[in-house]
Amino acid sequence: MPEPEQPSGQWTRRRALGFGGALGLATAGGLTLAGTMANRPERTGNQLHSEVPLPKPYTVPLPIPPVLKPVSTTKGMDRYEITQHRAAAEILPGVTTTLWTYDGSFPGPTIETRRGRAVTVRHRNELPVPTVVHLHGGHTPAASDGYPTDLVLPAGWPDPAAHGQHGQHGQHGQHGQHEHHGQHSGGHQMSDPRAATSRLTREYTFPTDQRATMLWYHDHRMDFTAPAIWRGLAGMHLIRDDIEDALPLPRGERELPLLIADRAFAADGSLHYPSLDPELLDRPGVTGRYAAGVLGDVILVNGAPWPVHEVEAARYRLRLLNGSNARHYELQAVTDDGRRLDLVQIGADQGLLAAPVRHTELPIAPAERYDVLIDFDRVRPGTRVRLINRLGSGRTREVMAFRVTRRARRDDSRIPAKLADDLPRWRRSQASAVREFSFLAGRMEHGRGWLIGGKAFDPARTDVRTRLGAVEVWRLVADVHHPVHLHLVGFQVLSRGGRAPLPHDAGLKDTVSLRPGESAEIITRFDGYRGRYLFHCHNAEHEDMGMMANLEVV
Repeated sequence: MPEPEQPSGQWTRRRALGFGGALGLATAGGLTLAGTMANRPERTGNQLHSEVPLPKPYTVPLPIPPVLKPVSTTKGMDRYEITQHRAAAEILPGVTTTLWTYDGSFPGPTIETRRGRAVTVRHRNELPVPTVVHLHGGHTPAASDGYPTDLVLPAGWPDPAAHGQHGQHGQHGQHGQHEHHGQHSGGHQMSDPRAATSRLTREYTFPTDQRATMLWYHDHRMDFTAPAIWRGLAGMHLIRDDIEDALPLPRGERELPLLIADRAFAADGSLHYPSLDPELLDRPGVTGRYAAGVLGDVILVNGAPWPVHEVEAARYRLRLLNGSNARHYELQAVTDDGRRLDLVQIGADQGLLAAPVRHTELPIAPAERYDVLIDFDRVRPGTRVRLINRLGSGRTREVMAFRVTRRARRDDSRIPAKLADDLPRWRRSQASAVREFSFLAGRMEHGRGWLIGGKAFDPARTDVRTRLGAVEVWRLVADVHHPVHLHLVGFQVLSRGGRAPLPHDAGLKDTVSLRPGESAEIITRFDGYRGRYLFHCHNAEHEDMGMMANLEVV
């Protein structure tokens, strides 16, 4: 049965204190939480419970999303087309689920491109609500970055210019959880004079002039990102380059893109999500119990519940993406007899590391990507290797499994001692600015929500203005789990809590996972393009409830 709804006004202060104590800020010695974080929860959010019979883990085969073919190719550019529409799918065996999809599948088709070869993707919106596509991790011109108010309107949707609205059918966007369910808060208008809307279609241009890596594309509509991703609007985008090609890494069937996400299912087979407005027309947000984040009780990999994949006794490359709204994972590979296999990290969000990093457990927050190698060479055929989530319990502890079926016919791959030498070498002394940002729960004008620097998102306000080419250090602090994502640029983690970064912080990232009560420093260079971009928490419910800010590169 669904968990009972709680009044939204209860969650902010009481629950935030339950997550770890005082939320004040110190005024000296850098940005820190005032008071000791007495409790560091393993999760931020509450879990839904499915109302249909669930399959036994490791009985459904792992699907691999198809690679999308370009509709045309010229000397310097590939052109693709994707239609966003509803589709019926059998995610759970024998159960039909309606999804919102890119080209009819979840995940959407994978796009695979070469570094420096421009790509255009023409999206057609046949869904009942506006959409906007963001290529997460892409070094993208502002006009194609998927700003939340740059909407593609469906047929019949009112013209925003005529109605003064951006993405809402009957009223303006409103962040936060209102004090009383069952009614709208009237009068609050979040207009955006810079919004660039289109009708039915939009063409996004991605130069892809960046290091080889795995990006992902997803919906980024103002106030409704979380339910849109939950319904299926996500897909992967691989960039290749000559540096990667020269390395003896697993290829072909031994390279597996894996989008991990949790979901829950209602009694009729539909995706269960606690939206205040199930039609996603004009009332954003979730019921108060889930304001800290929505967790599902079914773990999907590439859209399949707890799948199993047959492998040879050889080395494999796993391109891991946490596509969950709020769930964090700590991944571990273990045989049924308890033997652990190393996960050898060779890449982060923004491409290859300088050298491999060996892990026995690998934490991965929403929107983070890790490029890892796993070696089944010494695993006896017939053995099962489970990929488990050490932060889960019961069914959510299980992720997927690999069944070693036979000895490899041939395996020419190896783990290079050196991977890439093109990582930036930014230094603190280069920084033209040091900025500080708190990511905290708080009270807003129209209710409760999630704030950056004490402010909820406003598309008409510039929060950070920097110049093209500037190097900056940002200091970030969190009350609960907040995966912080910067658009346009990658960054390096300089420190956590005043200490050295953690092993999995290596390389160039675009999302850093802040744990409860934790601070971190990052350094970046704002290069590539001028224009309006974002930084925000990638807990999708937090993002929809105000935890975004504007970044203007001039």
